[in-house]
Amino acid sequence: MENNKLDLAYEKEFKDSLGLSSYDPRVFEAEHIHLFDVTWTDEKGEKHTNKGYRVQWNNKNGPYKGGLRFHPSVTLDLFKRLAFEQTFKNILTTLPMGGAKGGSDFDPHGKSDYDIKAFCEAFMDKLAPFIGVETDVPAGDIGVGGTEIRYLYERYMKVTGKHDCSLTGKPLDLGGSLCRKEATGYGLCYITQKLLDTCLSTSFKDKTVVISGSGNVAIYAAEKAMQLGAKVVAMSDSTSAIHVPNGIDLDIVKEIKEVRKGRIKEYPGAIIIPTKDIWKIKCDIALPCATQNEIDLEGAEALVANGCKVVCEGSNMSCTEEAVKYLQSHNIYYIPGKASNAGGVSVSGLEIEQNKAGESWSFEKVDARLKGIMETIFENIYNTAKKDGRNNDFVYGANKYAYDKLIEEYGTNL
Repeated sequence: MENNKLDLAYEKEFKDSLGLSSYDPRVFEAEHIHLFDVTWTDEKGEKHTNKGYRVQWNNKNGPYKGGLRFHPSVTLDLFKRLAFEQTFKNILTTLPMGGAKGGSDFDPHGKSDYDIKAFCEAFMDKLAPFIGVETDVPAGDIGVGGTEIRYLYERYMKVTGKHDCSLTGKPLDLGGSLCRKEATGYGLCYITQKLLDTCLSTSFKDKTVVISGSGNVAIYAAEKAMQLGAKVVAMSDSTSAIHVPNGIDLDIVKEIKEVRKGRIKEYPGAIIIPTKDIWKIKCDIALPCATQNEIDLEGAEALVANGCKVVCEGSNMSCTEEAVKYLQSHNIYYIPGKASNAGGVSVSGLEIEQNKAGESWSFEKVDARLKGIMETIFENIYNTAKKDGRNNDFVYGANKYAYDKLIEEYGTNL
C-alpha cells in the first residue's frame, strides 16, 4: 500500500547516506498502520474526537517497540518517519526490539487530570487489540509521561485482563524500572564520553557544555555531564534560554521545572536570550535535547564559529539535514539521535527483561547495563564507519550497522 511507504525525501536521505540504489519494501515500508478515531467525554460532559495512530514498522528484530506522542502537530508522515528511525535505533541497542511509533493529536497541555485520564482510557480502548508483550510494547514520548502511562496501563489491564509488560516507562508500583527517568540523558552522556575518550583522548572534565531543553532528557544529561566534571552554562524551554557563564545550579532548574512547572527564565540572575540563540553561546560540547530540527544551518554555523567540537543529539532528529552536512564538513564530531538518545529505549528493553523475570533491579544495576549498552553502540558505529573508510562519520556508521543487521535477520543480501 502506498500509505505504508516512507516519504520519498526521507527515504532518499537515508539511501544516500549508505549509497543504496535498490528499494526493499521490507525496509522502507511499514508492516502495519493502525488509524482510529478516539472519542472521549471531558469533565463538563462535552464529547471530543481525536485522531489515533500506531505505525508498526518492522518486527524482524523483536516485538514492535516505540513511544506514544500526544501533541496537536502529529501526522501520519511524522509517525512513519519516527517508526522507521526507531527500527534502527532499537537494533543499535542490541536488544530484541522491533520499531514502532504512535500517538494522537490530543494536546494534554492545560488539560485537567480528569480529561487526561478520560482521553487515555478512550485511546487505550482502541489501541489495546494491537499491543502486547510479545507483539508491540509502547512507551512514553512527548506529552506522555508517567501519569499518562499509568492511566494507559491501568486501562490496558482492565480491558485485556492481562498484567504483562505491554507498556514500558511504567511507575514503579506497576512494574516500572529504576533509572528510566534518567536513562536518555545519562545515556547521551555515556556515549558522548566514549566519543571524547576514543576520538579526542579527553573527557567531560572541565568542558563547557550547552544543553537545550529542560525536560527529563536535558535535566539528566546536565546532571550526568556535571557528575563527569563538565560545566553546563545554558539550558532552554520553548519560551527562552538561559546563559549562566559560571555554570548552572541544577537544583534550581529542577525546582523551577519539576516542582513548580515554571519557565526557565525564572532562573535567578541568568542572562535571558531567545531559545534559538542558545547555539550562539560558546561551548566545547553541544547536546540538543529539546525537539526535532532545533539546530538548523544558522545554528550549526554559530557552533562551528565558536569552537564547538562535539554535537550529540538527545532529541530525535535534532539537526536539520543542512546542519548535519555543515557540521560534518567542518570536522565536528556528530552523533545522530538514533544512536545517542537510545538510552531511553534501552532501559525500556531492560524493563521488559525485569518484568518477564519477575525481578526489580537496583538503580546501580540498570545504570551499569545502560552505560554498557551506550558504549557498545559507539563502538559498533565507530568501527563500522572506520572499516568502510568513513572515519568518524557516525551517521553512516549508525545507519550501516543497523541496516546490515536488519538485512542479516532476513538472511539475504541486497
